[in-house]
Amino acid sequence: MLGIIGLIGGLALLTVLVMRGMNLLIVAPISALFVALLNGVPVFSQFAEKGQTDFITGYMDGFSGFITSWYLMFLTGAIFGKVMEDSGAAESVSHWIISKIGMKRAVLAIVLACGVLTYGGVSLFVVAFAVYPMAVSLFKESNYPRRFIPAALALGSTTFTMTSAGSPEIQNWIPIPYLHTSPYAAWEVSLVTALFMLIAGYLWLMHMIKKAKRNGEVFIERENDQFEKRNHLPNPFLSMIPLFVVLIVSFLLHNVLEQSALIISLSSGIIATWLLNRSYFRDFWKAVGKGTEGALIALGNTSAVVGFGSVAKITPAFNDAIEYVTHLNGSPLITGAIAVMVIAGLTGSSSGGQTIALPILAPHYIDMGVDTEALHRTVALSSGTLDSLPHGGYAVTTIRSIAGETHKDAYPAFGAMTVLVPIAAVIIAIILFTLGM
Repeated sequence: MLGIIGLIGGLALLTVLVMRGMNLLIVAPISALFVALLNGVPVFSQFAEKGQTDFITGYMDGFSGFITSWYLMFLTGAIFGKVMEDSGAAESVSHWIISKIGMKRAVLAIVLACGVLTYGGVSLFVVAFAVYPMAVSLFKESNYPRRFIPAALALGSTTFTMTSAGSPEIQNWIPIPYLHTSPYAAWEVSLVTALFMLIAGYLWLMHMIKKAKRNGEVFIERENDQFEKRNHLPNPFLSMIPLFVVLIVSFLLHNVLEQSALIISLSSGIIATWLLNRSYFRDFWKAVGKGTEGALIALGNTSAVVGFGSVAKITPAFNDAIEYVTHLNGSPLITGAIAVMVIAGLTGSSSGGQTIALPILAPHYIDMGVDTEALHRTVALSSGTLDSLPHGGYAVTTIRSIAGETHKDAYPAFGAMTVLVPIAAVIIAIILFTLGM
């Protein structure tokens, strides 16, 4: 019981401290230490028994492992976003969008831009880096409170595209080897849930933005914003080309190089931006430097949270929680959804929720004769729910590191888009599967 209290208490401590705006590089290891101490995990390797993982090793393995896997993707993604901003390409595209669809649909433009890139195979983290400069320009033009930018980015990246049929994101591909399905599993139900998340999320987000504006909130510029009046902007159609370069290169190389394709596609986007807009740059190398700084901050914050999840995984309480949620009685779709949600919430990772639950659930449910396509889609959708609690890696990176907002200001809308809307989609999917769709 003490271990469970430590696990839940550590997660609550991390969430509260994050919401209060404290530095993640400090609060994540402190919260992880709380979990470790109440679970009897030795702090130092010198106190660990043979084969036992200590707190420091567990935390640093998670911290350094994430950096090893994601450094170059974060770096190229952040630099791409900065050069798009410094060249005026992001501003040019945003002005063109506003002229065509009007300021009232600026948020929809951001959501769809993120959706196209995500469905094209670009990593969720990288999409946020790439689209953020355009989002800032559009929010400024529309005079929308900038604290809603993370929610707009997340709605387009982690909802109707990340877990839908045909998506190249790993959340849609992890179930395949376990369930022997295809990435297009249950596409009919997936289409319904995707449309629901897009429409319901967009309408809800716009309702929150309009309410904030009625209460007197406006867009507030910052010292590091680059909004001084430009006499000349690059051609908007040429400015869009780097975005399509990232999308096309990522799509073409995704099956061969998998995640590594992002390094090439983003580097191609940087080069394309320079070639097409080099006469419009204020300072190309300064933009590269700023992008590098942003990448390091984002990577550090996210790695700190991943380290917390790594410590949680080595505790006896975590194993007990996994054992419990993966052996719940009831409808396989409902119990499978709950198991994946809970594990994703504990680890702060959608992929973690699936990779831990599926090896246990899949063989048992297949033997029961469960519709594997329905289970595939339910599990995929469920993984994109509680992974976006305040301590989740994507939430931390997007809100704190990319957008420079506080959880207190930005998370209510962000959580509504990334937790509540996807949970509603899971419920809809289960109902449709139960009805025989």
